[in-house]
Amino acid sequence: MKRLILTATALTLAGALAACSKKAETSPSEAAAAPPAAPAADAMASMPMAAGAKMAKGAGTVTAVSADSITVDHAPIPEANWPAMTMAFKAAPDLAKSVKPGDKVAFDVKLQGGAGEITAIRKQ
Repeated sequence: MKRLILTATALTLAGALAACSKKAETSPSEAAAAPPAAPAADAMASMPMAAGAKMAKGAGTVTAVSADSITVDHAPIPEANWPAMTMAFKAAPDLAKSVKPGDKVAFDVKLQGGAGEITAIRKQ
């Protein structure tokens, strides 16, 4: 039994070392040139957006609020090509203080770099 465990451990370590040596073979310039992969669970990463900032309007229900963000379960936002979903938006502290979970809201959002920032919010 000890021999089996030692063999399995040795094979695992050999595989890990082989993987590390392949990573080390990548030059710093190659590593810098390769963009980081987006997590598969990030629904935003696969949605197309224009490169520059633009404005859009949304409507939904606030589900959470922090000092600098508001999470909204929102309807589709066609200007961003986003389907209905729940997502957190950056927001100025004064805007975040103006709403609470459960509030139905309409909001203006600045779209830039695949993310959004609420610039105005109104309770419905």
